Amino acid sequence: MSNRDCETAAGAAAQAAAGTPAPRLSVIVITHNESRHIAACLDSVAFADEIVVVDSGSTDDTCEIARARGARVLVTPDWPGFGPQKNRALDLATGDWVLSIDADERVTPALAEEIRAVIATGRLDAYRIARLSEFCGQPMRHCGWWPDHVLRLFRRGKARFTDAAVHEKLEAAGPVGVLRHHLLHYPYETIEALLVKMNRYSTDAALMMYRRGRRTSIPGALGHGIWTFVRIYFIRRGFLDGWRGLIVACAAGAGSFFRYAKLYMLLQGRGA
Repeated sequence: MSNRDCETAAGAAAQAAAGTPAPRLSVIVITHNESRHIAACLDSVAFADEIVVVDSGSTDDTCEIARARGARVLVTPDWPGFGPQKNRALDLATGDWVLSIDADERVTPALAEEIRAVIATGRLDAYRIARLSEFCGQPMRHCGWWPDHVLRLFRRGKARFTDAAVHEKLEAAGPVGVLRHHLLHYPYETIEALLVKMNRYSTDAALMMYRRGRRTSIPGALGHGIWTFVRIYFIRRGFLDGWRGLIVACAAGAGSFFRYAKLYMLLQGRGA
């Protein structure tokens, strides 16, 4: 056991011995038609004191599955974007600490134990967690996908999501630590799932850039696409992930190209 593990375990034990109530943990998840993932996701965070699910009008049984697992479910009539929707979920949380996860993520037993330990000691107010993402049945160790540290665990009131419609960030008020164990992430079971999300994200990103006054051209869009492919496949060594790495790099390059191509179309008054 490392020195840090000994410190967190000792702190948790001391708190229990002193009779101090353990800090309460809320888990927040936003969903839309996540019936394939939500059961496994919520089962992995069953150790939490509260689970809050904010759903943007699923047409499958996502909400029923979540309620059956004890989650508090709010269905919203609109979709304001990822950042605002996650802040809605955050505003509903009542725990001392908050863990934000996506429906296609899983908390491992080792990570769950570490989370319980660090919130018991409360040395810092926020923590980043690495994600090990899988594509078409294989964990991806390159392409910039690993270790992919994301800020997800924080003391309530000490962090908040930006209002970005896509690629939102969680901003913490103070120092941020890093947990040793990682999340499991299952974003794309098929190539089609990758392309569907790429198309949706490129549209959302183009609209966000348009509203911010960004400019571009078709040659500029092509340059962004080529550079993204080169960065992911060569600089971030996506080629070491075999054919999956090539597909991810191509899709990322195409996504970058279409993001700026759609922005160009918006600037021409033709819509994304």
